Amino acid sequence: MGKYIIAGNWKMNKLPSETCAYVKEVAAATAGAQCEVVCCTPFTNLAEAVKGAQGTHVSIGAENLHFEDKGAYTGEVSADMLLDLGVKYVIIGHSERRQYFAETDETVNLKVRKALEKGLIPILCVGESLEQREAGITMDLITIQIKKAFAGISADDAAKVVIAYEPIWAIGTGKTATAEQAEEVCGAIRGVLAGLYDESTAKAVTIQYGGSMNAGNAAELLTKPNIDGGLIGGASLKSADFAKIVEAAK
Repeated sequence: MGKYIIAGNWKMNKLPSETCAYVKEVAAATAGAQCEVVCCTPFTNLAEAVKGAQGTHVSIGAENLHFEDKGAYTGEVSADMLLDLGVKYVIIGHSERRQYFAETDETVNLKVRKALEKGLIPILCVGESLEQREAGITMDLITIQIKKAFAGISADDAAKVVIAYEPIWAIGTGKTATAEQAEEVCGAIRGVLAGLYDESTAKAVTIQYGGSMNAGNAAELLTKPNIDGGLIGGASLKSADFAKIVEAAK
């Protein structure tokens, strides 16, 4: 399956003045990691994050990008700006972006394509609400999200995308999908990719689980064959907790 990647999504947390030292702390705490370790930070923190990661195994990611190269888009940040800073990954389509900032499947597709065009690695977020899960339409919704996100993307480029399955009802709520629920959806996501492309492409894609993965439940979740890592929220803000999740990703 895809290579293991544990990525921290800091969201709107930590100041630029704290960032360099904290990334160094993460690097020290995760020394000897057997997976890719990523810190995704707010735009304002990226330069300090890259500085803190220099000479370490830690990679830096952004939490969003715009799909145009430049122009009259006040408040937005382009792929070229991220690359110029030394950023490697970018989160796209997080449920909070979809909910609060009107991101759509169409804009998510444009952003994924722009990231791939520029050589950034997109972490594409998909997931369902509690209402949608209880209605039994989890995979109907996620299938649409994936098919629209991958529209116009070749198999070679598709294999570079990281998918993060994040059930919306488990983000920041303390609730977590059971390991069996998470594996069922991640396996189904791989099946959708196989249908869109082929088995080898589907196997090459890293599929993460997000949604309150923490030091206590990471080991069980990461034993599942279709879960290749995690997109970590709150637990990524404490280096000791984050390190335990990285340790579980073997």
